[in-house]
Amino acid sequence: MMTSEDTIKLDQFLKLKGVVDTGGQAKLLIQAGEVKVNGKVETRRGRKLMAGDRVATMGETLKVEAGL
Repeated sequence: MMTSEDTIKLDQFLKLKGVVDTGGQAKLLIQAGEVKVNGKVETRRGRKLMAGDRVATMGETLKVEAGL
């Protein structure tokens, strides 16, 4: 179970949620400035996400849930 100290990397989260199929696709999407974390463009694929963060890309917004 994910505690408030647990994190997941942005690229891993995008793969987990099925937004992309590969880490390479995640990298390109993130580097192109197509991903926002909590309303701000994020270009670091290793950005650590915590429960409650919101990731927006390709017209959808995903919430990072505890217990990933």
